[in-house]
Amino acid sequence: MLGQRIAHPASTNFDEDFEIPAAKRLKRIDSTESLSLLQQEEEGYGGSPKPASRRNEVVDSEAESEEEGEEEGGMPHASQTELESALPPVKTDKEAIAEYEATRAAEAGLDFKDRLGQRKWVQGKSSIYVDAFFLALETVLDEESHLFDEAEMAVFQKWRDLSYEGQYLYVRLFLRKTAAWHRINRLKYYGDIADLHTAVDELLQVHWLPAATATERIAPGEAEPPEDTVLGGSFTFADSSTDHIDSLEEASSLLLLEELKTLAKEAKVPGKNKQELLQALRKSSQKQGGLGWSGLKRSDTEESVKSEKSVDGNEETGLSNGLGTNRDSHFVRKILAITGPCIRLSSAVLKLFERVHLVFYRSTEWTENSLTTIILARISRRNFPEYIVSRSNNIFPSRSTLLEFEASIRTQFAVDTVLEFNGTVNKDGLQKVKCIFEEVYPRWLTILADEQRKEDRVYESGEGAYLRRFSPAWVYTRIVHKGTSVLGRFKEHKREHQLLCELLDQHLFHAARRGAWYQRRALLEEHYMYALAPQDGRNEETQKKHWKRIALRTCEDGLQDRECHLIYHHDLQKRISKLERQLNIPKRLQHDFGHVRLAKPIERHVEGTRVEKERTPSRNARRSSSAGEAGNSRRGAKTIWLDPLENHGECSVEAMCLSFYRSQGWKGYHSEGGIIRTLFGYLFYDVLFTYIPNVFQTAFQTCPLDLHTDAFYASRFSEINARLNAVSNGEGVGILERVYEREKERQT
Repeated sequence: MLGQRIAHPASTNFDEDFEIPAAKRLKRIDSTESLSLLQQEEEGYGGSPKPASRRNEVVDSEAESEEEGEEEGGMPHASQTELESALPPVKTDKEAIAEYEATRAAEAGLDFKDRLGQRKWVQGKSSIYVDAFFLALETVLDEESHLFDEAEMAVFQKWRDLSYEGQYLYVRLFLRKTAAWHRINRLKYYGDIADLHTAVDELLQVHWLPAATATERIAPGEAEPPEDTVLGGSFTFADSSTDHIDSLEEASSLLLLEELKTLAKEAKVPGKNKQELLQALRKSSQKQGGLGWSGLKRSDTEESVKSEKSVDGNEETGLSNGLGTNRDSHFVRKILAITGPCIRLSSAVLKLFERVHLVFYRSTEWTENSLTTIILARISRRNFPEYIVSRSNNIFPSRSTLLEFEASIRTQFAVDTVLEFNGTVNKDGLQKVKCIFEEVYPRWLTILADEQRKEDRVYESGEGAYLRRFSPAWVYTRIVHKGTSVLGRFKEHKREHQLLCELLDQHLFHAARRGAWYQRRALLEEHYMYALAPQDGRNEETQKKHWKRIALRTCEDGLQDRECHLIYHHDLQKRISKLERQLNIPKRLQHDFGHVRLAKPIERHVEGTRVEKERTPSRNARRSSSAGEAGNSRRGAKTIWLDPLENHGECSVEAMCLSFYRSQGWKGYHSEGGIIRTLFGYLFYDVLFTYIPNVFQTAFQTCPLDLHTDAFYASRFSEINARLNAVSNGEGVGILERVYEREKERQT
């Protein structure tokens, strides 16, 4: 315990009559005070050092403050106890008040942009999450407010009017599973939210909206906008479980496994896992009937009639007569009693803020965690390259264009869900995609003509390539591309051929797919079109040769098309050689691709010992009924091999092959192309992030928008060729070292 020197009263003349010897304990006090003052300076406390020999009480009034000011410089009010002496020195009341006011003044002088840039946040008063949300919202409204109507602007204003705690809770839920219910008693944001229930009530408050004057355009592929994306006459920022959960299926999904087991035990329903317990509980609820009141009536007195009306019109329970006749209502109430009140973000407002982030990030993909990027960037967990941001305001010229683009993404997602995300596609799924394609096709032709006019008259050379990816036609072109494969599955090859011709006639969207379109068109012309097209007096054999000649010209057009990617040339060349042989074209007139064909790769065979382990079935896995099913369950699993150079330890097949080369004196790496990509990033770092209009829309991009388009090389022709010449002249190592030394500290 550290001691503290206590001054003697002035009447004793102690300081005048005696010298105070320097004691070791005094040195310890000095060192302690020096250390404390150093810590204060490091923590940002300004001003001159103050003695730590006294501790005053908090001032309650101005009169007490004035009396304290008269005594300043005199003796302390009272002696310190040993406990007070052991505590570190603290500032006096005036210093504490001055520090508080300075902190508030400094915080008041910083807006959310300054706090993001300087990384200054006060827990419970400001947050990087709220500031990042504000940055996206204010940036969009400052530059592109014409994309939102009066009702949506009113929602934004209501969000600004929320308290800090309400805003913080909303943003944190926005970053989580947005469609899920959250138990209020498990939201542990106490560091930033002092009164959680008040913040929840603020989000549940009903707000009224002005009538919107903008008319909503119906997008193709959607009969009408989804109900959960349209704002009505009123809205809430969040939904309450007591008002919106009225089905057993939705309520039971809120339970944890242990809670579900307890409820199932009370209901006497069997089940080994959560899925079985839920199914058994729902099945039991449907079978067991409860005592309903809908068929029971008293005498038709005035009181009974009023009573019946009040029961039938009770909206607070959210339970219909159907629920009242079985045990659903009982289980729903019981589950909500277990979970307590729950909250989820209101869908319409959520979709509105997702639209804001769609505009802010210029993102063509849905994301639930759109703020993660900006948050990681601002707290230096992810540092982005330095480049000039050129944010164009004409990407979405009107609100209707933005809404149609947003709707087209939803339609595209519906198509991908059927064709790619649900395994084998059945006939009903293909028919659904075909119906969507038929609705999109006329609108695609219209927008395609408009985009071509803008390319010819409005855009400068190459500028439109950066902006077209935000056009609904970009998404519709992909849907039409998917539609061609569906038509092929339905054997509608003539219509498929027509679409492929229309896709190849346009040069604005999805140029990277042109090689695949040439290949499919040539295949149809070679094998199917002779039987579908009119013969015009030709016999069957002549008709076949006629369409094979057309297929040959299609392949030649593909090789001559500068937008046809090199990876498709090999297949087109093979088809040309085959068609020329079938058409008996003289050898001197046939194409010779020997000068462009790659050399045949050298084959090497590596032998090793493979380990076959008995597979342990999981607890919930279905038991295989035969040995064949058990063998098929291994398909796709990672194989295990023995490494002869590592004491025959277990390894992957790649590691075993590397050991084979290591035994012959080589050194290899298994990187899946990562080394090549890394070298490209280092050698072309300056070229990647050089200034090009419109390709850097935000400060949080890892690459220019046109990197994966054919416009990338055309817009940087001179820079890329200069860098290739420098690398060929032996300057590659120097370029790599300079970029590494410049960026390694920031971990870009």
